[in-house]
Amino acid sequence: MPGAIVSALGNQGAEGKMGLKTVTAKQLEVQRIVDVLSRGIAQHRLRPGTRLIEAQIVETLNANRNHVQVALQRLAMQRIVSIEPNRGAIVAQPSAREAREVFAARRAIERAIVEGISAATMAEHQTRVVQHMSNERKATNATDRREIVRELCEFHLLLGDLGGNAVMAEILDNLMVRSSLIVALYQRGDVPSCASDEHQAVLDALSAGDNELAVAVMLAHLDELEAQLALDEPGLPEVDLLEALAGL
Repeated sequence: MPGAIVSALGNQGAEGKMGLKTVTAKQLEVQRIVDVLSRGIAQHRLRPGTRLIEAQIVETLNANRNHVQVALQRLAMQRIVSIEPNRGAIVAQPSAREAREVFAARRAIERAIVEGISAATMAEHQTRVVQHMSNERKATNATDRREIVRELCEFHLLLGDLGGNAVMAEILDNLMVRSSLIVALYQRGDVPSCASDEHQAVLDALSAGDNELAVAVMLAHLDELEAQLALDEPGLPEVDLLEALAGL
């Protein structure tokens, strides 16, 4: 029933992002649209500058136009989307300055997250961590760029979850989507820049209770990611929105 209060139990994505155990049907639907568009951006299906035509989103996601508008406004508040007069919504195109600021923010947030993960937490979630690294290595050894990007980004989000601070995890989630835009615009070459060996080194240090080493490895990792960006060489081809959203 539209507008009725429904349980968000069993919908962990919506509950986690909204911080509520019950949300309205509208909130769940808006969050679904936000999640799909964010995933499309994070996986480089939706490139910077792509026009997000409401009618196409409505058709592809079988969504209500009002819900799509609210979702786009929310993404605009998060600086993932830009809403421009006479153009409508487009996927944001971060400037070189914004790119540097996003990486500076990631250093601060990811340092705090890594500092807060104990060896006991790592032991408690060992199965989950091992499974992720297995998935990550399978992806990086294959040729599906979108899957590689997804798994490499998922590592950072996993640490955000293990850190146990919901506010920092939410901030990191936004920074990771914005980082995907930056990588799509500025990365040299066509090979995702994260590396499983560096990820494993962070995990090994955390499992050993050496948070200082884990922080040092993470910061060096982020420095390397930023160093791989050509911040003076933007420019990407146009993307077909319907094709990009298909299957998300």
